[in-house]
Amino acid sequence: MNVRRLLLVNGPNLNLLGTREPEVYGTATLTDVEKLTAETAAALGYEVRAVQSNHEGVLIDTIHAAREDCTGIVINPGGLTHTSVSLRDALTGVGMPFAEVHISDVHARESFRHFSYLEDVAAVRVIGEGVDGYAHAVRELIALIDA
Repeated sequence: MNVRRLLLVNGPNLNLLGTREPEVYGTATLTDVEKLTAETAAALGYEVRAVQSNHEGVLIDTIHAAREDCTGIVINPGGLTHTSVSLRDALTGVGMPFAEVHISDVHARESFRHFSYLEDVAAVRVIGEGVDGYAHAVRELIALIDA
C-alpha cells in the first residue's frame, strides 16, 4: 500500500476544546487542531482524515477501517487513555504505527492521569506541548513511516 494518509483520532470531550478548562487545554478549538494537523502533514506530502467521538466503539471502528487507506494514526484518546484496553487492542491490532498526544502535561495532573494503556505500544508520544504537540507528533510519525 502506497498511501500517504494519516488518521487523526480525538477522543471523548475533545470536541469541547477552546471552551473546556482553557487554563489547562488553551483556547484553540478542535477545528484549529484538525487544521494544524492537516497543514503539517500536507507539508510532508500526507493527507489527514480526522474523527472525533465521545463514543469508544466509534473510535475503535474508525481505527479498524483505517487499515484500508492509512499508514499511521495520531490519537489523543482523552480519558480513554487511562481506562481502555479495547482502544489499545484496536491500535495494536491494525498493525500500523501511532502517535499518542496529550495537550496537557498529564504527569503534572491528578495521579489517575499518570498511567496510559498506550504508552508502551505507541511509536511516538507527545505530552504537554499544547495543541502544537499534534504537529510535533505528525512530524515524528511521518519520519518513522518514511524511514
